[in-house]
Amino acid sequence: MDHAPKTKRHRHNDDVTSSIQNPNSLPNFDLIISSLLLSSSPSLSSSSPQSFDQALDQALASASDNVSDQDRLVDRAVELASFLLDSTKRCFRKRASAHNSNSWAFPRELTIKIFLMLDKKSLMQAMACCTLFHKCAMDPLCYSHIELKDNNVDDGVVRTMIHRAGNKLRSLELGQVSSAARSSLSSLTGSCLYPLFDNHLFIGNGLRRVHLYNLISTYGAGLDKILACSNITDLKIVGLSIFDEVFMSLTAKSCRRVEHLFVEARGFQNGSIVESRLLDLVTTIPNLTSLTVIGFGIDDNTAHILIEGSHKLKHMNLSRTSLIKGRFLRDLGHSIKDRPLETIILRDCTSLKEKEVLQFLNSLLKGKLRFIRHIDVSNIRGLVCDGGKRSDKPNFPLEKLKEERPNVKLVAEFSTSLSSSETLLRGISYVSSDEEDAWFANDDDDMEDFIVDQDVFL
Repeated sequence: MDHAPKTKRHRHNDDVTSSIQNPNSLPNFDLIISSLLLSSSPSLSSSSPQSFDQALDQALASASDNVSDQDRLVDRAVELASFLLDSTKRCFRKRASAHNSNSWAFPRELTIKIFLMLDKKSLMQAMACCTLFHKCAMDPLCYSHIELKDNNVDDGVVRTMIHRAGNKLRSLELGQVSSAARSSLSSLTGSCLYPLFDNHLFIGNGLRRVHLYNLISTYGAGLDKILACSNITDLKIVGLSIFDEVFMSLTAKSCRRVEHLFVEARGFQNGSIVESRLLDLVTTIPNLTSLTVIGFGIDDNTAHILIEGSHKLKHMNLSRTSLIKGRFLRDLGHSIKDRPLETIILRDCTSLKEKEVLQFLNSLLKGKLRFIRHIDVSNIRGLVCDGGKRSDKPNFPLEKLKEERPNVKLVAEFSTSLSSSETLLRGISYVSSDEEDAWFANDDDDMEDFIVDQDVFL
């Protein structure tokens, strides 16, 4: 049985393309569609789908009896409706932006200054509010101080912010800082610092302050970018796993303007590795006023040379150093009596002796070291006394010191009530009193190889 051939809808893509390129080939089509879309006819007042269907059918019937022309009209209507929808959305955004601009009482410059005071998460939220805020939040000044401490961000976020800051970048703080987070490394790696000197943009030239906390692979992958920023005055690296001559030489060569240097080891660093290079580093930084080196194997001789070699040094922190016994404190009254040194911190130095601290305090009572304002000899285990025993109640002349040097603050906390987690966070391993007695029974002035069990260091 023969069947009548099915009528196929004419394929007219080429016709549509030709019609779009040559509107004159569409007889009154655009006018018909425009009047349909923008009609104020009562039949369209309800804006219901049915009313538009009826209007479109009427327009097709009145436009032409030719099926091909009607198909072209439908395609053209779809295209113009899409244009109208996009234009309507753009118009809505423009009107909303204009409304926000008129309603927002502050000018752009003041808005940017307000955004400068926001943390980066709040800045991203403000950026999503409206076009006005987005433009203000994209200003390079809003990223001149990038502070992402204890934030769950990846390398891509940091690189994007560095690029947005451009040559306005002044400070950078990244990584895990809080006590709860220090047991694990930050998710950031040193590669997030690559944009500082990417494509010869030299974004890092304006950088003044850099604080990095427990980044993964800080050394080698990105640290060289930081050390190439020649205008840094405040450099802080916590969780440095390698502290060798390359780090020292790069810092001494490029960061000659550093005034505050803070380096804390992730694990124990042997004194033989860092001693000579550390001395070279300090002597090549003329404006160094604050030096903090925590967790490294520095002995009394090195500490003494560090102080003598830094003529502008005001603050020195050698905490968690197992080789320092305090002998360098003896000569400070003679060798640096006119130096501006104000603060000495020897917190949790496991070999620090009570008699050395006492002798230092007596020199203060004699009027020496007139610039000294703060001394910290706190130790969770107490100070080493005669016979290698430990003392958590040293016999210091506190009352006399308070009377004769009231501007000097002595911090000597010897609490043993810390929990094991708090002890680990301070970088101190737990050792029983019997083990301590055995370790210090043979202690003498020439023993320089005492090392704490390093497996529990952060």
